[in-house]
Amino acid sequence: MHVVDPDRYPLDPAAVYRPRAHSLYDALSFESSVCLDNVVIVQPSIYGHDNSCLLNALRKLGSRRARGVVSFDPATTSAVQLRQWHAMGVRGARLNLKSSDTAMDPAQLESILTQYADAVRPLGWVVQVYVPMSLVDVLEMIVPRLGVRFCIDHLGHPCFDKASSRDPYQLRGFPALVRLLQAGQTFVKLSAPYRTSVADNHNDIEPVTRELLRLAGKSRLVFGTDWPHTRFEGLDIRPWMETVLDWCGDDEYLIQRLFKNNAEELWGVEA
Repeated sequence: MHVVDPDRYPLDPAAVYRPRAHSLYDALSFESSVCLDNVVIVQPSIYGHDNSCLLNALRKLGSRRARGVVSFDPATTSAVQLRQWHAMGVRGARLNLKSSDTAMDPAQLESILTQYADAVRPLGWVVQVYVPMSLVDVLEMIVPRLGVRFCIDHLGHPCFDKASSRDPYQLRGFPALVRLLQAGQTFVKLSAPYRTSVADNHNDIEPVTRELLRLAGKSRLVFGTDWPHTRFEGLDIRPWMETVLDWCGDDEYLIQRLFKNNAEELWGVEA
């Protein structure tokens, strides 16, 4: 989830949209309404490398209840700064290429991901990316060399059109995503179907979601609310959550792993 307050925390000059304020109080009210107690606060692209809003939320919550995923420049951020953030509950670094439509060739992508991995490896952090699924073919070649846990946002952001096959393995990048999951270093977030779907009822994303649930629901698939659904504000995520629960059937172990334990493993929450 995200916390955003454009009035108190000015947006990055390069921000491509301006959301309404969604405070920590609002966030916790929503999370409580869907029976979630602990949260992972992720830096949205609109704040660039200024993590002030996120860090203020972490200070208020404390590291027993919250984890944070920040954005920073690995070339200029000191190890001392990273350790200070770690003490506050930060456990990951995010690279968002999708929201800003940033283009990188494979060499550039490997270079920046290696810099992030080198920076966070001593702290045991996660490197998290939001990229289109077409780039997962490239990630498959890079991730095994990073030596860190890796997380891919929003089901890998599969790209659909009206003619898309119902077979997820026909989507460019999906077979590579599966292989990364099977290798054991990569986690995938089950989140934000509205960012990828072109169908009103999101049924085009069902085959992808069901296959990932089958393959990694009990190990490396992590549910995310994506609250407050920036650029889709006002959306009610509860029907989607209910659909995912239906797909889990009566498998209480799967539900526990998907909504709690996998996230605890990913973000380093001690039992």
